[in-house]
Amino acid sequence: MTYLAKAILLCAGLSLAACTNGDRFGGANGGANGGAGYGANGGMVPGSASDPASPLYFQQSVGDRVLFLVDQSTLTDEARMTLDGQVRWLTGNPDYNAVIEGHADEQGTREYNLALGARRANAVMEYLIAKGVSPIRLKTISYGKERPIAICSEESCYAKNRRAVTVLAAGTGM
Repeated sequence: MTYLAKAILLCAGLSLAACTNGDRFGGANGGANGGAGYGANGGMVPGSASDPASPLYFQQSVGDRVLFLVDQSTLTDEARMTLDGQVRWLTGNPDYNAVIEGHADEQGTREYNLALGARRANAVMEYLIAKGVSPIRLKTISYGKERPIAICSEESCYAKNRRAVTVLAAGTGM
C-alpha cells in the first residue's frame, strides 16, 4: 500500500471515530441523544418541541388535528380532549391566530367533500369559540379531498384523511 493510500485511510478512520462520540457536546443533558431541544445549561431552546410556547410544541404535544367518522362533522370525545388542549394553548399564547383546515377522504364528489370539510372546520372553530378563544383569532378553510395525508383506497387511509387541522399563524393578521 502506498503512503498516500495509508494517509487517506488514516484520515477516513479518524473522521469516522470523531463522528461516533455521542458525548462530545457535554454530558448526558447536552449529548447528541439525551438533550434534544435543550441548551448548554439544560434550559429549553425557544421554538423547539420542548418549548411550551412554540408552534412545534402545539403540533407535537398538544395535537394539531382531530379525526372524524365517515360522513360526520360531529366531534368525538377524543377530538374534544384534543381541542381542550388547543384551547389552553391558544389562551396562553395570545400572539397566535389559527386557520382551521377541514379535510375529507377521497370517497364522494369534490363538491360534497368540500362542504363536508367546511362543516368539520366549522365544528372545530365553534368548539374553540365556545371554550373561550376569540373568534377574531380563528379562520376556516376547506380542502375537501384535495390534500390527503394518506393515499390508498383502504379504510386505514380514509380514516387519517377525515380530519380538521389547526394551523398556527403568528401575529395579528391572517
